[in-house]
Amino acid sequence: MISGAELSIVMPAKNEAVNLQKLLPLLQATLPEAEIIVVNDGSTDDTVNLCGKLGVKVVSHQYSKGNGASIKTGARNASRETVVFMDGDGQHKPADILRLLEQYQQGYDMVVGARSAATQASMGRLVANTVYNRLSSWMANHTIRDLTSGFRIVNRQKFLKFLYLLPNGFSYPTTITMSFFRAGYSVAYVDIDAGKREGKSHISLMKDGVRFFLIIFKIGTLYSPLKIFMPIAGSFFGIGVAYYLYTFFNFHTFTNMSAVLFISAIIVFLIGLVSEQVTTLIYKDSE
Repeated sequence: MISGAELSIVMPAKNEAVNLQKLLPLLQATLPEAEIIVVNDGSTDDTVNLCGKLGVKVVSHQYSKGNGASIKTGARNASRETVVFMDGDGQHKPADILRLLEQYQQGYDMVVGARSAATQASMGRLVANTVYNRLSSWMANHTIRDLTSGFRIVNRQKFLKFLYLLPNGFSYPTTITMSFFRAGYSVAYVDIDAGKREGKSHISLMKDGVRFFLIIFKIGTLYSPLKIFMPIAGSFFGIGVAYYLYTFFNFHTFTNMSAVLFISAIIVFLIGLVSEQVTTLIYKDSE
């Protein structure tokens, strides 16, 4: 059984003092020997003073760099081999860490807290996450129950191998999950109920909506680009064949449109092939 003395808990925080004043004492009571690291991402509230009073380690950014950047800072500063990443907004329950730990000790490299549909932040988030989960599950040939959950426990050394891939924004969970699957590491999921945060969310619907849309493309590029490009190329080729047969039997001609569709199919396929090789090079140093 992994004890608290072998555990580092990393929490990104930007103006989360109102949530941390409730969360940190609960965390200390649940795992008194764990190393707790709050990454202060340019907060302007009482986050730093609060952590100081509670004896919690704080690593501060001089200005706001983003959730992913905070995760990277926390991973670099963690001193223990097993690391828990959780949000500082009170949505993740300290008691659930014990459940993740129990599953992690079965030999997994990463265990993720999978949020139930009832505890998703909004209907829009639920729909988006459902699309992400299904697409990523198809890519990885493994059921991925919550691609974007920020509540997870990992082996620090394996996590650090992919640190250079992680974005500074909110899509770090997608990147690290697909990276672990691509590298052949074992990933498991544990059902959790996410709580409601107090205060204002730092996610903007307009600004981060575009980023979440790009997650769909990131899923493909991080795992197997050819699996995305191949159906597209096949569609162009199939439409080209159908259009050619139509024009041949009706007008006895080969049109420019058929040529464009065939060429497009070849180009898309070759782009996918090159992307596949680039992706392979990205993971060449993973075990």
